[in-house]
Amino acid sequence: MTDIKKIGILTSGGDCAGLNAVVSAVVNSAAKYGWEVYGIHNGTDGLTEAPLSYEVLTVQNFSDTPWPRLAGSYLGSLNKGVKMESQAEISARFGKGVQELGLDAVVVVGGDGSMNIVSNYCRNAGVKMVGIPKTIDNDTPLTQYSVGFNSACQVCVDAVDALWKTARSHQRALILEVMGRDAGHLAMHSAVAGFADVCLVPEIPYTIDGIVKKLKAVKASGRNHAVIVVSEGVHTETGEMVSNTKNLIGEKINGGIGEYLSSALNAKYSEFQTRVTKLGHVQRAGDPTAFDRALACAFGAKAVELLHDGHTGVMVALNGDKIDTYPLEEVVAEGTTMLNKDSVYVKAAVEMGMYVGEI
Repeated sequence: MTDIKKIGILTSGGDCAGLNAVVSAVVNSAAKYGWEVYGIHNGTDGLTEAPLSYEVLTVQNFSDTPWPRLAGSYLGSLNKGVKMESQAEISARFGKGVQELGLDAVVVVGGDGSMNIVSNYCRNAGVKMVGIPKTIDNDTPLTQYSVGFNSACQVCVDAVDALWKTARSHQRALILEVMGRDAGHLAMHSAVAGFADVCLVPEIPYTIDGIVKKLKAVKASGRNHAVIVVSEGVHTETGEMVSNTKNLIGEKINGGIGEYLSSALNAKYSEFQTRVTKLGHVQRAGDPTAFDRALACAFGAKAVELLHDGHTGVMVALNGDKIDTYPLEEVVAEGTTMLNKDSVYVKAAVEMGMYVGEI
């Protein structure tokens, strides 16, 4: 038991479906203990930029509104990266903001990057924190699923289903480029569920000849159309990044692999015309699925329970039908969770005849 009376909650990193369900679950669970919940606007900026930006959240904010059922973040989020040399200064401002609001602890909803950065702020400033994993990439370590992944998969599968129809109409091989950063979870799950012919992910090398071989097999079977799913983090056949675009702190941004593949395939195999669809930010914006809503509620309620019982400095995680907790230091040390080449989804793809690279 702790003497917590007031907590903050913020959403950090790229938005996804299910964030508002998490916030709603935290507010409702905290109400049971009579706690005040301060919603911090625009990620950590709400605590580190002047003037502080926040609002007091109540059950009424969510009980008779559509917000828990909507994608995006009611509170706003932050996804601009932070240079390492800036973290000490921002940590001090973060701690000062927490102190000014009189917060006893903060709940941080974020991906692997946010768990690293914000837990560092909290550790430096002596702020109690519980983390809740969310990301459409499903690459946050030590949890089977993160909030937002299932919903993003549904958007991608819907796109694959739609592309099958137009591919058949025009006898084309259509390429769908999906998000995922440097991990292939989103692409592989979507390709398997959408019965794609080819799926390329950053973790598995591929060859253009391997893709062509698969397309020739499709043609030989009597089918005159195909669908290819590729993760944005896939590099060229020889291992170079396609995009030269950089973010605000100078890191290269993934993308452009769809157009690269289209050009390479057109040069090697003219039996199929190729076209590229880059799904982009619509993947973040689909309504949260039932699974993501339930997971968001379970994570949010668990976070409040942990705070009530005095357990902080941890991230909640789904393992089977249990919610476990892991120290934030362990989460950060584990790093990004990549797609395992031996996963059931990769094996299923191979058994179904999909080309997934050279394995």
